[in-house]
Order: sequence, then structure tokens, then C-alpha cells
Amino acid sequence: MKMKICGMKYQANISEVAKLQPDYLGFIFYKKSSRFFEGIIPQLPKSIKKVGIFVNASIEEIKEKVNQYNLDLIQLHGNESPMFCKELNDFLARTVTSSGAKSVTSSGVEKRDPNKIEIIKVFSIKDAFDFSVLAPYRDVCDYFLFDTKGKLPGGNGYAFNWKVLKDYPSTKPYFLSGGIGLDEIENIKEFLQRGESEYCHAIDVNSKFEIEPGMKDFEKLKSFKTKLNNTNTNLKT
Repeated sequence: MKMKICGMKYQANISEVAKLQPDYLGFIFYKKSSRFFEGIIPQLPKSIKKVGIFVNASIEEIKEKVNQYNLDLIQLHGNESPMFCKELNDFLARTVTSSGAKSVTSSGVEKRDPNKIEIIKVFSIKDAFDFSVLAPYRDVCDYFLFDTKGKLPGGNGYAFNWKVLKDYPSTKPYFLSGGIGLDEIENIKEFLQRGESEYCHAIDVNSKFEIEPGMKDFEKLKSFKTKLNNTNTNLKT
């Protein structure tokens, strides 16, 4: 199970958290967010992918940040339509030398082009969710992300009912987000033993590990990553 730490803001804190070798670090380019990022991203290990988070931004705005920060993934956290995602996907495919084409394994899971800038489309859940809304996005996004429905996009600090995902109809890999903290380790362990976790690609954490918005608590994150790794190891044995 991979790990994404979102809402990074301060340069020294980014460098410190990067020592934990998370798979993804997220940077929010939404001015209304208390975690809005406009600084300098320090040099990161190649194994850490940089995710840019946008809310109803234009393709030009996204293009600017892709070029400025050399982003690896784009996370769309607003009301972006499937057509918008297709246009963005076409643009991102043109920014790399490879075609960005997808192929499928014998089990039906998409193979990923390591050179392509990938798209994560966010969907918010409370107590129920109409999974039919995912269908138009399947071919224009690389991942889905499920978080908790709140007043503002992301960072609401509480979890949705993960049992809703038992009805997940797709083989598209997804990120699990929304108020995940140290207290959720046992819940994560139970979730990963259930069928609905089959296509869960990564656990996404943010506000539950903060000293203040954008400032992450290194020791709490270290403890969480250790426990998450232990859970992954136990599930494989």
C-alpha cells in the first residue's frame, strides 16, 4: 500500500518529511486553502512523486504549475467535467516523449506509462455515493480519489464510511483519503482485508498529522508509516 502526504507548504518541513520516503507529496494550488502553496519545492528523491492539487483551475493555470514545479501528477478536486479531463489528459500526453497510451494486464488492470503526467480525479463521499458518475471519467483519468464530503475541498479532518466502497464497480486504482490519522490504523487493517480494497492504490493523509495547516508532524507521520508498512507486510505473509 502506497502513501501520499498532502498539503505540504513549508520548505524545511517538506525536506524533513521527504526523509520518510512517502510515495507522493501533495502541493495545493488553490488560493482559498490554508495550505495554498507558492514557495519553492526543495530537491526530492526521485522515488517521491509530486502531486499538484487544483480546484476548478484552467488548463493554462495547470500548465504553468506543471512547468514551474515539474509535477508528476495532477489532482482535480473541483467540478471538472469528463471533457475537461480529456482535454487536460491530451495536453499532458503531449508534454512527454512517449505516447502516454494505456495497455491492460491479463487481470484487467491498466499498465501505467512511467513518463506520463497522470491525473487523479477526486470524488467526495458522505454516507452514500452514486458510482455511476465514475463511468465517463474512466478513460480520461489514471486514478480516482475518494475523500469526505465537507464544506471545503479536502482537509476536513474526518473520515467517510469506507463500507460504501463495497459497491465500487471499477478496476481503476484509487486513493483512500479523508480524515485518516493514527487512530485509523486498525480500521485500515480491516479495510485491506475486505474485497473493496482490491484496487486501493494508496492511503492519503493530511490534516490529522498537522501542527498547523501545512506544517506536518514528522514523528506522527513516521509512526503512521511504520504501522502502515507493518500492516502491508502482515497481509503479504
